[in-house]
Amino acid sequence: MTDSPFEFTDKRRIDPETGQPRDAAAPSGDGEPEVVVPDDASSLTDGSVPDAPAADAPASGAGADDELAAAQALAAERLDDLQRERASFTNYRNRALRDQEAARTRGIEDVLATLLPVLDDIDRARQAGELEGPFAAISDKLDAALGKFEIVRFGAVGEEFDPTVHDALMHEDSAEATTTTVKFVIEPGYRIGEKIVRAARVAVVGPQQ
Repeated sequence: MTDSPFEFTDKRRIDPETGQPRDAAAPSGDGEPEVVVPDDASSLTDGSVPDAPAADAPASGAGADDELAAAQALAAERLDDLQRERASFTNYRNRALRDQEAARTRGIEDVLATLLPVLDDIDRARQAGELEGPFAAISDKLDAALGKFEIVRFGAVGEEFDPTVHDALMHEDSAEATTTTVKFVIEPGYRIGEKIVRAARVAVVGPQQ
């Protein structure tokens, strides 16, 4: 049994070639099923797709403004967080530097306190004129080494007495004195930078009271 070919019957009311209306087609008499082609079927023969329904309208302007405001608020919040973190780090770094410098100063101060008896002996030998030859050279090198750590010796005869840097162990009145000055340095003072490690121990002379 052979299958009969499948045929289409064009029942469009408008002739696609002439554009004129055509008469209603008579039904076929062979009893075979007929396929009705809609009037706009010609638009599908070129492979095109029927137009899709229109998409929804875009979001209203008010909605877009709200999204922009929310994004700006979030960006401002993140910027504020970043600025606080930066300020906190800056404070931490400055505090760490201060602590480091304070620890360094304390270390130098401890070393200086240990060397003070030796330095006093060297100074007494210098005042007595006994610091000569190689010992004088060694003393100069020691002073240079102390200078690298900002250790400064102070106190000299003739300086005006300053209770913040001088420790007066002896006092002498003089009718010729108009101010109190250092007459004799018993032990020189030492400071590290601006910090007084030991005041200069001196004998002073001042006006009669």
